[in-house]
Amino acid sequence: MALLLSSFTAGFAPQAGIVAHQVPAAASSIKMETVKDLEKLADELNPIVGYWNPLKLGEEYAFWDGTTEGTIGWLRQAEIKHGRVAMFGFVGFVAQSSGACWPWDITPGVPFSSIAAAGGPGDQWDALPANAKWQILTFIAFLELVGEASNKVDGTPHYMRGGKPGYFPSLKKASPHPVPFDYFDPFGLSAKATPEKKAKGLLIELNNGRLAQIGLLGCLASTKGCIVPGIDSLPLAPYAGEYMKPFENGFGF
Repeated sequence: MALLLSSFTAGFAPQAGIVAHQVPAAASSIKMETVKDLEKLADELNPIVGYWNPLKLGEEYAFWDGTTEGTIGWLRQAEIKHGRVAMFGFVGFVAQSSGACWPWDITPGVPFSSIAAAGGPGDQWDALPANAKWQILTFIAFLELVGEASNKVDGTPHYMRGGKPGYFPSLKKASPHPVPFDYFDPFGLSAKATPEKKAKGLLIELNNGRLAQIGLLGCLASTKGCIVPGIDSLPLAPYAGEYMKPFENGFGF
């Protein structure tokens, strides 16, 4: 399942989103990041490499006829989001490649063990019932809508309108029914962290996310026969299918 998330989660342009039951007044300060901010961030993340932007993204191009600052917000949001998903995806890919699975049925009469026995993560995805695939995609769509509708959920500005890249609103406020945990910090462990600790954690998250994206792409390439140093030693089964054809075996209707 983690493999699917890595393949389908993407940064989207601003959308209408969903409407929450109660929308509190905006309390977040508006701050649009600039190229100078990116240069400072790059030095904090990796002072050896520093700021390196050969495609001039966020410098010479503005997406959807917006501002340069809005484009930087979109790119920052996309990188953080993909990094978070890739961290889950890499660990999930290795775990699924080892044959680890839940001990119960995915649907009545279809145990997770039978899915795990299909092969690597790609083959396991192909072996899933179509309704299971649709459930995963529906959940991803829900998270995307909530993330894009932060202004309507809790009054927080959109990341292309001065909001904080990587911010995800509370599911407890967005969901039409009670939700026991939030998607971000479900146990409230970082609620009392100092600003300095949070800032350091964000830098660690970015670096780990970048490494995870490289690692996950390496896993995908390795299962398709490519030589990937450092990945080839992992127990990854070859995959004969197409990662970009998630419904190759039918849509289920």
